[in-house]
Amino acid sequence: MGSVYGYARVSTRDQNLDRQLDALAEFGVNRDNVFMDKASGKDFARPEYQRLLRALRPEDVVVIKSIDRLGRNYDEILEQWRLLTKERGAAIVVLDMPLLDTRNHRDGLTNVLISDIVLQLLSYVAQMERENIKQRQAEGIAAAQARGVRFGRPKKKRPACYTSTKESYLGGHLTRQEAATRLKVSASTFDRWLKEDATDDGND
Repeated sequence: MGSVYGYARVSTRDQNLDRQLDALAEFGVNRDNVFMDKASGKDFARPEYQRLLRALRPEDVVVIKSIDRLGRNYDEILEQWRLLTKERGAAIVVLDMPLLDTRNHRDGLTNVLISDIVLQLLSYVAQMERENIKQRQAEGIAAAQARGVRFGRPKKKRPACYTSTKESYLGGHLTRQEAATRLKVSASTFDRWLKEDATDDGND
């Protein structure tokens, strides 16, 4: 057997890799041989994963805690699995799913078949869950908007002197920038307020 590498991934910089690192260490992966990405699993254009690919040699082993740490796109997971096992000649061990341990392939074709079936099923489930999360988020946003919930930054409150400043500007006594300065806002915010007022007047 060649070198044993670990791969760990979380989606954002705020998330913690400790659980994955502990599992890899318990398996016996040397910390110096662990590649870690803090990046989305939607594709494989991740710097540490690409470094791992460059380091791999035939007979090496790649250990991951779960299949979704490898990625979340069904087709790309299958493509990378074949790249690692067939083109690079490496073995893969998925700690949360003992059936996904290609070190056992030398025991016969049955293990190859079982591994491929389980991989395809888990990859499909991982992608479906990702799509379901997106759908639930979209449905939640739509429901909230229907209840009148507004998203994004709250609108800047207009100061008490807004009406008098606006009248002075419209009367030609203040320039656009002078009016904005008096209101302590940017000129673009003042323009937006004027536009909103014109729209409201038109709806009366």
